[in-house]
Amino acid sequence: MKRVIEFAKPDISEAEIRAVVETLRTGWLTIGPKTREFESKFAEFIGSKQAVAVNSCTGGLHISLAALGIGRGNEVITTPYTFASTVNVILHQGAKPVFVDIKDDFNIDETLIEDAITDRTRAILPVHYSGLPVEMDTVMDIAKRHDLYVVEDAAHAVGAEYKGRKIGTIGHATSFSFYTTKNMTTGEGGMITTDDEALADKARKLRLHGIDADVWKRHSELGSWYYEVVYPGFKYNMTDLQAAIGLEQLKRLPDFLDKRRRIAELYTNLLSEIDVLETPKTYPHVRHAWHLYVVKLRLEMLKIDRDRFIEELKIRGVKTSVHFIPIHIHPFYRDYFGFKPNDFPKAFETFRRVISLPLHTQLSDDDVYYVVDCVREIATTFRR
Repeated sequence: MKRVIEFAKPDISEAEIRAVVETLRTGWLTIGPKTREFESKFAEFIGSKQAVAVNSCTGGLHISLAALGIGRGNEVITTPYTFASTVNVILHQGAKPVFVDIKDDFNIDETLIEDAITDRTRAILPVHYSGLPVEMDTVMDIAKRHDLYVVEDAAHAVGAEYKGRKIGTIGHATSFSFYTTKNMTTGEGGMITTDDEALADKARKLRLHGIDADVWKRHSELGSWYYEVVYPGFKYNMTDLQAAIGLEQLKRLPDFLDKRRRIAELYTNLLSEIDVLETPKTYPHVRHAWHLYVVKLRLEMLKIDRDRFIEELKIRGVKTSVHFIPIHIHPFYRDYFGFKPNDFPKAFETFRRVISLPLHTQLSDDDVYYVVDCVREIATTFRR
């Protein structure tokens, strides 16, 4: 039987299963007391004053932009090297995404941001790619000087730190993802963190139709049936079933992060001997969350392209992925804005070279050695 190494795998224990069963037995399944408890515990972990639980990081980003009043006629500066949701939510608000190319570490090039600012710019939306924090001191300095909001996409970055501060405590609002492949999961789900109480209050209303009172309070013994819609809101709330999982996952998150870092270090030690690829960057002043482990092929040293390399790994039972297809070459964005691949040459060239290797807490050292052996075999076989 062929050996198979999964690319990603949720780490679910009996504690999460018990928590879900206990919540089912309460009869309260949607947003309620468990969600509030999860918000409180997550804010405590991050070190933020407020946390707002939502159905996804996408929903969190959308609500954050809406709560900050960003809309038609405005521009939001972000990276083209991200998942579509980062940019889709800008368009949902009627604003225009303005792209800035990336650096060798896959994050937005903060030295190019200022040149992209116009009199229509309202916000900067940095993405902490793979769990590596963006250079936030520079981003926040630019935002302060130009009176801009900073809304962080931390889908990959729960537990990451920048100069001793956890991601989620730096920008005006930060959105995290608890999708099934992430460092911690609620199946689907996300969280907004902020120190702005008014922003958090508006986000809580926006996540549930713009209603001015929490649904669980309305249906409690002390609640009232009466409510008012104060904003044209969305349906982006988390459920107590998800929150029950999240509370248990949050307890285990430090251990998850330690395991991921150890696996990443093992990968780097072993792969550094293979000269046809580059291992991912990290820096002494950050704490990488290691959601992804992304290698970059030196295609000039190989007789095959990235796609063939992935197929060779697949033949050997190693599942991989590519993060990401740059936004500006997706058909909608290409046609709507008239983008060309080389409009953002670093993002496009990076895309052609990268492979995301398996990384999850259930990988054994032997699994990592096997993946590296497969990479080495392919590199040797197809070397120029």
